[in-house]
Amino acid sequence: MTDTETRPPGPAAARTPSYAGSVITAADPRFDSMLRGYNQRFVAGVDRVYVPADTREVVAAVGDALVAGKRVTVRSGGHGFEGSAATDGGVLIDLSEMNEVSFDPERRAFALQPGATIGDVYRRLYKRWGVTLPAGEGTEVGIGGHLTGGGFGPLTRRLGAIVDYLCAVEVVVVDADGRARAVVATDDPGDPHHDLWWAHTGGGGGNFGVVTRCWVRTPGATSTDPRELLPRAPVRWRNGLIGWSWDTMTEDAFVRLLRDVCGWFERNSEPGCAGANLTGFFAATHRSGGMIVVGSMIDDDVPGAEQLTNDFFDEVSRNVGIEPVTRNTDEVVPWLYFFTFPNRGEPGDIATRRFKLKSAYLRRAYTEQQSRTAYRHLATDGEKSLNLILIGYGGQVNAVAPDSTAIAQRDSILKAAYLSAWSDERDDDACIADLRALYHDVYAETGGVPVPDEDNDGAYINYPDRDLADPAWNTSGVPWSTLYYKDNYPRLQRVKQRYDPRNEFHHALSIELPA
Repeated sequence: MTDTETRPPGPAAARTPSYAGSVITAADPRFDSMLRGYNQRFVAGVDRVYVPADTREVVAAVGDALVAGKRVTVRSGGHGFEGSAATDGGVLIDLSEMNEVSFDPERRAFALQPGATIGDVYRRLYKRWGVTLPAGEGTEVGIGGHLTGGGFGPLTRRLGAIVDYLCAVEVVVVDADGRARAVVATDDPGDPHHDLWWAHTGGGGGNFGVVTRCWVRTPGATSTDPRELLPRAPVRWRNGLIGWSWDTMTEDAFVRLLRDVCGWFERNSEPGCAGANLTGFFAATHRSGGMIVVGSMIDDDVPGAEQLTNDFFDEVSRNVGIEPVTRNTDEVVPWLYFFTFPNRGEPGDIATRRFKLKSAYLRRAYTEQQSRTAYRHLATDGEKSLNLILIGYGGQVNAVAPDSTAIAQRDSILKAAYLSAWSDERDDDACIADLRALYHDVYAETGGVPVPDEDNDGAYINYPDRDLADPAWNTSGVPWSTLYYKDNYPRLQRVKQRYDPRNEFHHALSIELPA
């Protein structure tokens, strides 16, 4: 625990506000620019925005909000798809200027401030030490939310979940007396704050306090040399892509393609198997989008990388019965170039900033009925913004027990993303309705949601979806908290009770206090 804290609210504290950093109010010409994150559907209705520079300023900002009786919400990269930082009233703490990536010799770990983007993390770790983390492709995403919510990416199947590298976390919490203080929690089982560390290994951001720093290193690493404390970054990266035109795609061909893509991952997702070195994806737009593609990504220095890539494409395309319009397995580029330039994850049209996203974990392939249902939604006439994306998962992720971290999904093979993206506010209702219908019908047999069973394993909290908490769309009887956290939820609630007993940090899908 640090000694950074505020006094409990009261007359004395109210007379002496302690925050001395940047504050942007409605009278400031910058204010309107601070209210929007990545998803333009949501605009924060807050009274003011704090932009702290360090942990001490975060403690002071939280303390000032408590004195004023204001709700606190937090934003690191602003990439939340469901508007968790877009609240009505209260204050917003914007962590984007806390973006350092450094090595901490005392902890023998790399220290990441929450406002550092994934691109910042990749670049600085690589250029200074030649190491990396199994993070995602959206380089503009803030690492604070990405890591604590269980982020994943192209190296995850080979290297494991990013939360498995978290060895310590600093969090500004509020105790029962209304005092804000910074606590450091570690992976040491003897640490009195060990449970707070555990809660941030996939329990999501904004649930327990304000994350101000994360420390990461490879589990079990004992070296003092920074270059040996995280995985060595790839040097060359091999990409592959095969695609079919919607003009020639039939329902039966679509079903065969989905069956074989999922089947490959069923056979190649054991920890340490050769196939876990490769990640792949399936991406189908609505028919109006023109293409259905399958892609692959792999470190080109993995023995047999080229052969593994070609074998993957041979297997997934063998039974389609329709000639692809493109196939390329020979793109090899410098790793850092591919991961950080151009800015991957940013939409090609900067105006396309309205989103709705739903998710699911797959333990096994879709049933034939599910695949046919997906086809019939995607193959309709007219123009729609609908995307079904399957992303390789499993591999080394599945080497860790479900209760070792807050991520309970430790035997899945794929993550599914159901996405709609558009630019005009007038299209909100239609785009959201189309996406809801696709998702609900794919999971019609389990109440419209991916209830954990032998085929499904719930949903991914970093793709938050308020519909899972709405009985109009989740008719399964299984609560949203089980879909996201499964059997780990009661422990997360106990952590919430200890570190945020007043429920100062809450949003639409936040951890609830125990009943």
